[in-house]
Amino acid sequence: MNHSGTVDARARWLGLSALCAGMFMIITDGTVVNVALPTIKHELGFAQADLAWVVNAFVVPFGGLLLLAGKLGDLVGRKRVFLVGLVAFTLASLLCGLSGSQGMLIAARFAQGVAGALCAGVVLGKITTLFTEPRDLGKAFGLFSFVLTSAGAVGLVLGGVLTELVGWNWIFFINLPVGAAATLLAVRCLDDDRGPGLSRDTDFLGALLVTSGLVLGVYTMVEVPKNGWGSGTTLGLGAVAAALLAAFVVRQLTAANPIAPPRLFRSRRLSGGNALHAFYVAAALGVFFVCTLFLQSVLGYSPLQIGLTFLPMTAITAVLTLYLTPRLIVRYGERTILLIGLVPVALGLALLARAPVDARFVTDLLPSMILLGAGGLVVPALTATAMADAPPEDSGLAGGLVTTMQQTGGAIGVAVLAAFTTSRTADLAAQGRSAADALAGGYHLGFAITTGFVLTCLLVAAVVLPRPARAAGGGKEPVAAEQ
Repeated sequence: MNHSGTVDARARWLGLSALCAGMFMIITDGTVVNVALPTIKHELGFAQADLAWVVNAFVVPFGGLLLLAGKLGDLVGRKRVFLVGLVAFTLASLLCGLSGSQGMLIAARFAQGVAGALCAGVVLGKITTLFTEPRDLGKAFGLFSFVLTSAGAVGLVLGGVLTELVGWNWIFFINLPVGAAATLLAVRCLDDDRGPGLSRDTDFLGALLVTSGLVLGVYTMVEVPKNGWGSGTTLGLGAVAAALLAAFVVRQLTAANPIAPPRLFRSRRLSGGNALHAFYVAAALGVFFVCTLFLQSVLGYSPLQIGLTFLPMTAITAVLTLYLTPRLIVRYGERTILLIGLVPVALGLALLARAPVDARFVTDLLPSMILLGAGGLVVPALTATAMADAPPEDSGLAGGLVTTMQQTGGAIGVAVLAAFTTSRTADLAAQGRSAADALAGGYHLGFAITTGFVLTCLLVAAVVLPRPARAAGGGKEPVAAEQ
């Protein structure tokens, strides 16, 4: 009897648990902070204009460093980069909880963003090297996708409970036992995958260009609600960020050892999958943003009630991502499952765009939450698509690219929705509508825009992604017809 294979398999799944625990901690951190912002503002004396930096101090370095973190994992080892990020994030969480001043909290949040990027940037790459069997890899992507889709709702409930019962500091202190447990699991169960290391041939200039361009681009996006889309600040910073990223592209085409080899992007699945990630996450984070505001500002829900509203969607997502979707992807292919899953998601968003001012949960909200649970089909299929053609030596880069597109799409989506919903609400209020009607009208437009994002995903998936072809010999497992 072969015991070593069983032990290796157990270690792989425990290692996956460590990777997912790290991601879960990072994602929930975003929503628990949003819930606690009013309390933090009161206790630390933040001005309203400065309060946004409790969030942005994390978002800017996190979104800007993900791609670099993924490539760093390929060069010096994904386990090593993950552990450094995980330990640093846990320690930064401790500093956040101990913060007694505005400056200390913002500095600790910045440290969380840097550490979170190191941790999250290598997770997908590490998963693809841990699991080489398609069925096991599908299950791993399913668990990872469940973490991505459920952590936000869990964070809302957790943030409300902790802030009300024991204080805002505990939204950060709760990371300490999770981070410690994940670190122990990662040390014991993840294999050591050291890469070729850094050398004089490493594309340091390319790393500098892409990191500065992404950091500046994310900063520009998070400042749009304050500066406006047409302001000189937004246009100027956006132009500089675009120029830096354009210079990065030129550098990759000419460098002897580029940080992002152009050959990777010849794959329609990798390129199309990343574009789809940007649009879908723009819709997902956007609807989370708009729906939370609608429930809170129009219907008067508490943070706990808001979290419970998303519970049906989370439950359906769990069943799909953990049990059904991995098997369906193996049998029918990522493209087919993606197209099937996007349809009910678009319908659910369209229904929310018609929710009345006095919406009732069972009749007006629950149908949409059930339909949005089909995201449990979409996210694993998207992840598998974007990572399918990445060679092992570039898996960290490919994973960092996916996470970067998620963060960039989310930042752009929220910025677009914030601008359009605010403008629509102001127009309706100027027409003499009541405050509730004006707010609801603005949020209805937001839901319509997110519906458009998902319909764009449908179009891109149908046109760009290659159709699956049956494996030779009559097997059921689909393979890509072309790259």
